[in-house]
Amino acid sequence: MKEGGAKCIICKIVALLAGIGALNWGLVALFNFNLVAQILGAGTLAKAVYVLVGLSGLLLLVSLVKCCPCCKTGGSCSSK
Repeated sequence: MKEGGAKCIICKIVALLAGIGALNWGLVALFNFNLVAQILGAGTLAKAVYVLVGLSGLLLLVSLVKCCPCCKTGGSCSSK
């Protein structure tokens, strides 16, 4: 992370996409309602969102063991 606990823009986007994916899966499990498909349809755009959400999840898993290169200077990453 950057100084003062602020995250870089990449980390913010990754967290947002992973949150959207988590919310969507929760809605599918609880109410059988796919928010992404409802908003974007079942076409290529929805598939692109699913791919981005999946990549965001992978990046979040990697961030558990390795710092973001953009956030390396200062903050909690320098102490790892």
